[in-house]
Amino acid sequence: MSMMHLFLLQAKTVVDTNSAVNYLPIALQFFFAIIFVGVMMGITHFVGPKRNTSDKLEIFESGIESLGNARQPMAIKYFLVAILFVLFDVEVIFFYPYAINFRELGWSGFGAVIMFIAFFLAGFIYIIKKGALKWED
Repeated sequence: MSMMHLFLLQAKTVVDTNSAVNYLPIALQFFFAIIFVGVMMGITHFVGPKRNTSDKLEIFESGIESLGNARQPMAIKYFLVAILFVLFDVEVIFFYPYAINFRELGWSGFGAVIMFIAFFLAGFIYIIKKGALKWED
């Protein structure tokens, strides 16, 4: 084989591996999955029993009788705790890449992590001083 023939053969395989045809099995799988879900939901809707009794129409949640209106306002403390959880979770996510690459990052990476911890601790101290973690009203 000549050098030109090898180059064209290699170029053809590169084009073939990056073509849109390679994604056809994934598209077909999504298509059939959506069709399957739609058909199953349609069959259960048309074939399934429809006996609406007062017990079935009653609001039921975890075996506990519902009390009051579901639209009543909640204390802001619940949302604050949720936001604090997200902040702590994001902090852990930022520590993971440093833990994996701490040798390659060297002292500059260590300084950046120390600065990140300092900013985070400053925010945490501010939250504690504002009384965000106190549950008493």
